This record gives sequence, C-alpha cells and structure tokens, in this order.
Amino acid sequence: MATHTLLMTGASRGLGRTAAEHLLRENPDLHLLVTARGTSGNRLAAELAEATGNPHVSAVCCDLAARECIRAAADEVGGRLAAGDLPPLRGFVGNAGLQLTTRTRTDADGVELTFAVNVLANWLLIRLLWEQFTAPSRIVMVGSDTHFGDLRHNMGMVPAPRWESVQALAAPHEGKRAHTAAEGRTAYSTSKLAVLYLVHALARRLPEGIDVYTFNPGYVPGTGLVRDAGPAVQLLSRTVLQALAATPLALSPDEAGRLLAAAAAGPRPGPTGAYIDRHAVDRSSAESYDEAREEELWRTAAELCGVSVGPDTLR
Repeated sequence: MATHTLLMTGASRGLGRTAAEHLLRENPDLHLLVTARGTSGNRLAAELAEATGNPHVSAVCCDLAARECIRAAADEVGGRLAAGDLPPLRGFVGNAGLQLTTRTRTDADGVELTFAVNVLANWLLIRLLWEQFTAPSRIVMVGSDTHFGDLRHNMGMVPAPRWESVQALAAPHEGKRAHTAAEGRTAYSTSKLAVLYLVHALARRLPEGIDVYTFNPGYVPGTGLVRDAGPAVQLLSRTVLQALAATPLALSPDEAGRLLAAAAAGPRPGPTGAYIDRHAVDRSSAESYDEAREEELWRTAAELCGVSVGPDTLR
C-alpha cells in the first residue's frame, strides 16, 4: 500500500524516465504521480508500472507551456488528495526542461518558452500546491552546471548565462540574433541559473520539514535535450558525445536517473536549499547566490502567473 505521493514532471524519457523507474522499484510505499500532455500520461503510467512491477503510479494531464493547464492539473491533484484517492503529497521532482535553438518562441501566455517551462512552470506548480505538501516533504528541481558559464563545467557547448531583469527574461527576444542557436542555449543556461534562485527563495519560505534542493546531473548525452537542434548536432549527440558517458566527463541516463531518484527519495542529502552536484552537496557558482535576484524572481513570477506572492521568509 502506498503511503505518500511524489509528483514528477519530465518522466517520459531520458534521465527522468530512469529516475521514475528507480523511484518505483526502490520505494514500494511511494505513489508516483507523473505529468504528461494529452492522453499520453495514462500510457506512461502503465509502462512504468509494467517495467517496475509497482502499480502505484498514475498520471495527471498537464501542458507545462500553458498556465491554464498547470492550474487545472494542480486543481486535479488537490481534489484527488482531498478525496483520499492519493496518499499525502510529500515530494515533487521538477525534471521537465527544454533547450531551444532560438529565443523567439513563446508559451500559450506569451512568455519566452525556455523560461516558461524551465522556471515558471515549476514555480506555479509548487505555489498552487503549497498547502498540499505534508511534512516531511522534499522538493527537487533539476539544474545544470551550464549555469557556471565556464569551459570547465560546460565544455564550451553552452554559452554563459546572461542575467537581465526577470521581465526581460520572460519576454521573447527579437532581431536576427534571437533566432540563433547561441541565443537559445543562453536562454537555457540562464534559466538554470534562475532555478537556483528559485530554490534559494523557496528554502527561505517553506515550512520546517519541507526541504528543497537543486540537483545537477552534469552532462547526460542521450536525454533528448537537444531534440530541437539541427541534424549535425543531433548526429554529434548520438555518436561522439554519447561516448562521453563512459568517461568522467558525463553520466549515462541510467546513472543520472539513479542519482536523481536518490536525491528525491534517499537519505536527506543536506540542508534545505543545497546544490546537489551528481553524488554530493557542493557549492554552485558565485553568481547563483544573490538574494536580490532571488526575490525579484519570486515577485515577478507571481505577477506573471497572476498568483499571490505568498508567505514571506519563514526560515
């Protein structure tokens, strides 16, 4: 019998899929609730149950690029929890993310798509489910060491983040440069810096017993993250870069998924707000510790989503 629920985005492929399988195999008392677009969620839940032998998995329809859908999903989750159809909510894994080859695309509400999915969707889901989490709970959001913006951490494949006002980050860019892959990847690294700011802001606000972490899997070839890239990059990812998983420079999706599952449901990894770099808690970039930016992101996310700012700092 399942005793608690963990809500997870991005469980359909790559490290998210393997993390979901590890969670179900290693935690028979866990009910895994996965988000998916359209009717694909029921198929995903059935596949996960069959692959792991754990029947405690179900789905909620949620398009992370449409805030109306996120609100509907949160309402459904809240209703199922209130009715006893789901055991208490004690976890959230925000794994869904995308990396685009432009900075011009938008979500259903006109927000730049990378920022909308990688940052705002996480913020809104957590904010709407705020009262539903039961201590002890753990929230884990998947980050990236591209937020460091240096050769050591991203092998020169992704430009450094470029922080602007949150309103500017949320707006689609215009002009010739906005249509380049470099700008799309800059939006990605910047969104992962924003994830760290979001985690730090959450750590100050969440009640005692509800912890929040950033998990960095490092470079994980074969996850589908570059599915928006051109044929040359796709080929490189399937061949040369795939081979890096056999070196210390990268992790396989299975190993990264195992570590994500451990971060979400294993022994407490460290103090709330910490940055989990693959196997252990470590320091994130110097730029990632900026309380003024963290609070600006929190306030502007509330404005963009049309939701109250919520509690002030609790810790």
